[in-house]
Amino acid sequence: MLIIATHAADDPERATIPFVLANAAMATDMSVVLVLQAEGVRLAVIDQAKQINAEAFPPLQNLMNDFVGLGGVLMVCSPCLKARKIQESQVIPGTRLVAAGTIVAELASANIALTY
Repeated sequence: MLIIATHAADDPERATIPFVLANAAMATDMSVVLVLQAEGVRLAVIDQAKQINAEAFPPLQNLMNDFVGLGGVLMVCSPCLKARKIQESQVIPGTRLVAAGTIVAELASANIALTY
């Protein structure tokens, strides 16, 4: 499964739901790649997710930690980071910085693709 997340503090619910779904999918033994693009790349900034919580959902930081802990692959759009002047040193460890070619390859190989 490939999930593309394009929101952060601009829409806490849309920032949170991709991680809820990713964790649920991984609980059923699906492999999940989650790509942060557009405003979503702000979630990759160290401690940023601690400040984003959607009503009626678990804290986003906990969901993100669970995702990585369960073996999820977190990719971040490198050009999107550059457009927001976010440095690689500001990004949480364990993420993979990627560009369009990698994302297209992931899309082509995914059985399911979702965008939020």
